[in-house]
Formats: sequence, C-alpha cells, structure tokens
Amino acid sequence: MLSLGIETSCDETALAFVDNGQVLGEVMFSQVDKHSIFGGVVPEIASREHLRKLRPLWENLLEQTNLSPEEIKVVAVARGPGLLGCLLVGLGFAKGLALGTGALLVGVNHLHAHLLAPGLEQKLDFPALGLLVSGGHTNIYRINSPLDFELLGRTLDDAAGEAFDKAARTLNLPYPGGIYIDRFSGFAEPDPDMFPRPYLDNQSLDFSFSGLKTAVVNHVRDHPELVRPSPLDITPDYRPDHELARVCSSFSLAVAETLQKKLHRAVMATGLKRIILAGGVAANSTLRDRIRELSLELDLHLVMPGLELCTDNASMIAYCGEILALHGLCHGLDLEAVPRGQKIPRDYSLVKPEKN
Repeated sequence: MLSLGIETSCDETALAFVDNGQVLGEVMFSQVDKHSIFGGVVPEIASREHLRKLRPLWENLLEQTNLSPEEIKVVAVARGPGLLGCLLVGLGFAKGLALGTGALLVGVNHLHAHLLAPGLEQKLDFPALGLLVSGGHTNIYRINSPLDFELLGRTLDDAAGEAFDKAARTLNLPYPGGIYIDRFSGFAEPDPDMFPRPYLDNQSLDFSFSGLKTAVVNHVRDHPELVRPSPLDITPDYRPDHELARVCSSFSLAVAETLQKKLHRAVMATGLKRIILAGGVAANSTLRDRIRELSLELDLHLVMPGLELCTDNASMIAYCGEILALHGLCHGLDLEAVPRGQKIPRDYSLVKPEKN
C-alpha cells in the first residue's frame, strides 16, 4: 500500500514514499542554518520555510521515484505534537493531496512514529518498552502493538534534548548543540560526580531535567573560561580543550545514566524484555552505550534505529500511516493539528482495510 509521509512538525521539511514497509524514496530540507543564528527554532520562520519548500520537494520526490500521485493509497501526515504553524502547513498540503488523489488521509502521532521507525530496518515484536528521547519529549511507553501505546512516564518540565540544547548555549556552542556535546565527549573521560542524576529519589517513571540544566549553568558560572568566544569558531575539525571535553562528557553521562536507571526501573516494574530506543537524542553515543549495557545486564532484546531514523523524517510518518491504514484507520478533511503540550486524540474513522 503506497504511503506518502509528510513531516513538518518542527524545522525539518520532509516527504517520503513507503510501500509494504520499504522506503522507496525520501527528500528532506533542513532549516538548521536558518535558525542557528538565533540559537533555536523560530516558529514563524520555520512555517514559512515549510511553505516555501514543500512543493519543490514534492516534485523532486516524484522525479526520484518515478511514481505518480494517482498511485498513492495513503497520505500520512504528522499532526502533532509540534509547532502549530508548522503542523498546519503540512496538514494543508496533505489534505489537498488526499482530496485530489482520493487517497486515505491519516494523521500520525509524531512520537509514536519515532518509536515505530526501527521497523523500517528490522522486525519489531510486541509488547515492548519504548524510550523516546527528543528535544521536546522524554517518555517511556508500554507498546502493546503498533496501535496501542500506554504512557508510563513523561517529562515533567524539561526534556533531555532541551537540557542538551541549554547546556550547549551556556557553553556558547553552535545550534543544534547536542551534536557538539556528543562529539566533544569523545575527547575526555567523564567525571561521574560533576553533575547530578535528576529526579531519581522516588519510584516514579517520570523525568525532570530542569535541575540538571541549572547545575550546568552554575558550573559554567564558576568556570567562565569554559565559554567559547563565538559559536562560529567551532569548525568541523575543531578539537576542544580537555576541560571543555570533560564537561561535555560528564553532562552526557549524567543524562544517559538517568535515562538508563529509569528504563531499568520500568523493566523491573513491567517484566518486559524488549526495548525500543528512539528520538533525536537516541543518536547520542553515550546514551546508546548505556542502554546497550542495560540490555546485556538484564538479557533484553534491544532495538535502536539507525542514526538517520533518529532525527525527524518522513519515512517514519509514511510507515506509521501505512500501518494505521492497513488496520482501516484514517481521518476526514476535518483533521486538526495538535501542538506540543496537548493530548493527541484517538479520533480515527474506521474504513474497510485494503488488502496489501
């Protein structure tokens, strides 16, 4: 069932074709350079860039895959969570294509799509625990099936990705900062006592990284020599001094160990032996190493997406949309965008599933 995925939830404009769980083609435009001078995503600029880039990307995708709009059976679009203006651009494009081609319109939960993304590379078995770690969310799910996600723990304030971005801004590193903190971490051994492991003195599966962000700010205030003179000085071959590398390595370890211990707690509470790690921060090498260690310690089956599938992408949206459509789930043209902070409703319409 040929599925078109549309991803415009934040600052990546992406389109992809997936058929029977196989990626046939994907095109993407990253807005990182547009937002780097502001140190973060500017919603109004992001929305305009999506509007400007969707049509040429669409034409490129058709040319790349040699497919025609008439062949599309499903138009899957990220409906949230995300930046409202950005989501609306994607929804408008999706509704127009669905109306013009007669394809099913399927609104996709962006977070669920992240957790299903590894299914594009390997078979996923359920039930499983899903740890989603991104710029705006740090969640633990019990995934009973591709259609059934039960939220067990969530971020109460700042997500892990936000903590990485704040730490990078405090050190005056370029945006997006998590990439640089991860790279610099490889140049020094971490100090396990430099930063706290937040919100572990309880039995909750929720997360809170605001205190860790404050700890970084306080440390840098006491060591102002750590602050880089300008983000523009950080070139691709830049080698950090030992103390900056040690701070980055220690911070990465604090985040990774916090996530590792919460996930360990979830495994003990549920008895599940399968783990899926996903989201942008899932590309962090320290986190990947720590979750691998946990899986070996507890004899767990660990699934992690390749680095390209960690970031926001349209292939995961198309794949998730195809799964939903194969189960007869779709939306009408009244499909609404859901911004971050609001619960995404399960408001599908049911149609007779089409045989693949």
